[in-house]
Amino acid sequence: MATTLFLSLKPLVSSFPSTTTPNTTYQLSLTHTKSQTLPKIPLASFKYDNNTPECPVPLDQQPINEYQVLCNSFPFSWASSDVVEYSSRLFVMGACFAVFVGLPVSWFGSIGPKSEPIRLVLGAASAGLFVVIFAVVRMYLGWAYVGNRLLSATVEYEETGWYDGQIWVKTAEVLARDRLLGSFSVKPILGRLKNTLVFLGTSLLYILVINSEITQKLAFIQPEEPGGRAVAGAYNDESARNFEPEAFCGGDSIGP
Repeated sequence: MATTLFLSLKPLVSSFPSTTTPNTTYQLSLTHTKSQTLPKIPLASFKYDNNTPECPVPLDQQPINEYQVLCNSFPFSWASSDVVEYSSRLFVMGACFAVFVGLPVSWFGSIGPKSEPIRLVLGAASAGLFVVIFAVVRMYLGWAYVGNRLLSATVEYEETGWYDGQIWVKTAEVLARDRLLGSFSVKPILGRLKNTLVFLGTSLLYILVINSEITQKLAFIQPEEPGGRAVAGAYNDESARNFEPEAFCGGDSIGP
């Protein structure tokens, strides 16, 4: 069971009387709950208006809004869900691709599909793993991009197009808020995706090694087919007589 951290910013107002406006500070309260989900931080107190002079970044280019879009988009939202949902979605995607795409390709691309069922299964599993690895890499790149923008002290944005790029330096409050969100929400997601890539890459390498060993074993086996049937990669006089009888019309031997 993972431990979820719900963080909130609560204002602390000094109890001492003052004639001036009291300075407002913030404390960080942590609430520990048992859950399988990754740490999530409420975003209600994180929103800020881009119309204020201190934040000229457009709404769709603000890191916090990019984080919200990523949490609700496909397939990036899978990485922020609980372990069971995350694993089941990846498994279903890989299994569907392996059955409906990888298995037919392996069947029609092999020489003897009925005599090599293990190679068919390995080929289909490799295709499913390739698709899952591609999806996880795509999720990792998206979350890494948003995480870097949250943890960075500056924000690169475009006012109207690619030709007028600007850089805005975050204020102390915005920087603290973005780094809090990036450290407790994005970094655990990136860690999960890294572990997934290591597991998938190891599984794919293991399947390729097994397939290579099976191919080498089949190469050393001398195929024998009844009735003089030609076998790919093998030559004998009996099969040659069936396909080129004119070469053997003078006798039993090929020579003069």
